[in-house]
Amino acid sequence: MKTLDLENPFGAPVYHEETVSSTFDLARVLAGQNEPHGTVITADQQETGRGRAGRSWSTERGKNLMFTILLRYADLSSIPQALTLRTGLAVCLAVEDMAPALTGLVQVKWPNDVMIAACKVAGILTETDGKTVYIGVGVNVAQKDFPGEYRSRVGSIIQAVPDLPQDARFLLLEKILSRLYGEIGNPEDGSCAEQWRDRLEQRLYKKGEQVSFVPGAAGSGLVVEGTLSGIGPGGELLIIPRGEKNERAFAPGELRGD
Repeated sequence: MKTLDLENPFGAPVYHEETVSSTFDLARVLAGQNEPHGTVITADQQETGRGRAGRSWSTERGKNLMFTILLRYADLSSIPQALTLRTGLAVCLAVEDMAPALTGLVQVKWPNDVMIAACKVAGILTETDGKTVYIGVGVNVAQKDFPGEYRSRVGSIIQAVPDLPQDARFLLLEKILSRLYGEIGNPEDGSCAEQWRDRLEQRLYKKGEQVSFVPGAAGSGLVVEGTLSGIGPGGELLIIPRGEKNERAFAPGELRGD
């Protein structure tokens, strides 16, 4: 494992491995070794990477950005609300920082995806064990082709902006860390903490549109159809169900289809 010479506003090291089982697994090892708040582990390849609900997540070696950041808090009440969504917002802003041509085109799809147009380009997974939080992020940066079953739903930054720099994935990592620190890591910037919902709703995928939502566990057979109206204070998805006038909050669950 080597240390990358990258700027991390959390003031912690950024480690890199060529191949890992998952960056989540290694982040837990690093936490057990008392690595500090904001420590990052990234890798060229994950052998058992996973996404939400246990879905597999695999990419071409060295083409994309895969990392986990470990965050330490004094107690559960100190953990910022809606960390996954706020990380998604940070990723959106960082992608636009790196590729200004995409400004206004990158969105957060509730609860844990980042989209360009109708294609998923990033996924986020957050887990906690007590006072330590692990945020895993996978961004399709320079991969140009995907398996057939994913081709219509998954994309990459390079497909939208072909002239990315050679070191785009690590450049993007620096920008994500900067934006994430601005969202959750800077206690002196109270405005960020207070206004995250407004900023997120400006980039919320399908906001104001008709959606189908499956509340609770997948396969429950329940479907709510209505207008996606926003995000609640705890990161809940707000929907005005068809035939109703008032919005209702839903979590957990998943948006169906695109």
